[in-house]
Amino acid sequence: MIRKDMFLALFIIVAWGFNFIVMRWGLDELTPMMLGGLRFLVIGMIGCFFFSRPNTPLLWCIGYALSLNFGQFAFLFSAMSFGMPAGLASLVLQSQAIFTLLFAILLLKEAVRPYQVLAIGIAIGGLAVIGLDNEDTTMTALGFGLTLAAGSSWALGNIFTKIISRKGYDANLNLIVWSSWIPPIPFFLCAYFIDGGDVMWSNITEISFKSIASLAYLSLFATLAGYGLWSYLLSRYPAATVAPLTLGVPVVGLTSAEIFLSETVSAMQWAGIFIVLLGLMLNTFGGRWLKKVSQQAV
Repeated sequence: MIRKDMFLALFIIVAWGFNFIVMRWGLDELTPMMLGGLRFLVIGMIGCFFFSRPNTPLLWCIGYALSLNFGQFAFLFSAMSFGMPAGLASLVLQSQAIFTLLFAILLLKEAVRPYQVLAIGIAIGGLAVIGLDNEDTTMTALGFGLTLAAGSSWALGNIFTKIISRKGYDANLNLIVWSSWIPPIPFFLCAYFIDGGDVMWSNITEISFKSIASLAYLSLFATLAGYGLWSYLLSRYPAATVAPLTLGVPVVGLTSAEIFLSETVSAMQWAGIFIVLLGLMLNTFGGRWLKKVSQQAV
């Protein structure tokens, strides 16, 4: 990877890691459903001027949007409102890698390799360590469970992406942008029934600069710029080179949360974090490690 692209990769890691701190700031003044609905409304309104409509059929767009966009962020924003620290959320959300593998086996009948089974077991063990820590932590069981639900929704969105791509339809930034018109509908309906019309209206009419800045970051930097650059890197380098970069996201998220939100992580949770990262690394690099070992053996 050339130096310019390395800086772009670093920008993506920082933007996506810091994304969780901005989510926390946005939730200080907006309800979870309103933050989600407004975020994707901004993406759709701005992005449609710069990206062409995908050739993906509407039903596939709906499935993609309801899982990856609505499901993931409805659960994630709710989790952070019910006691999930931003830093830990950036790590636990990476459970999507585990759920994606499980869903691919169950729904797509993909073959699983022994090292992937081991990776799943290690990562689940790490998540269990984090979830069972009830001492010296601000994390709640409800927040932890909702974050896992967000990870499973992200994984289901990944399955939709795979199927859409296999069928020869657009599964790129065009799909991300134009499918963003769909999530505001369930987000605002949930906001109406959960928060009430008065709260919805006050969130809009009394919106502050802090909330506007949070929405701008989440929409423009984390989504349009982040995924746009991510697509650019994937177009120039093998997926095996680009995909591991996401392992840096929780590192930035945990560090930023400690600096900007004064969040603390217990010793037991740190142990769980390292176990989860070990499992994710094994899932990402296991194939290449085995290939090198077999080549050396020959």
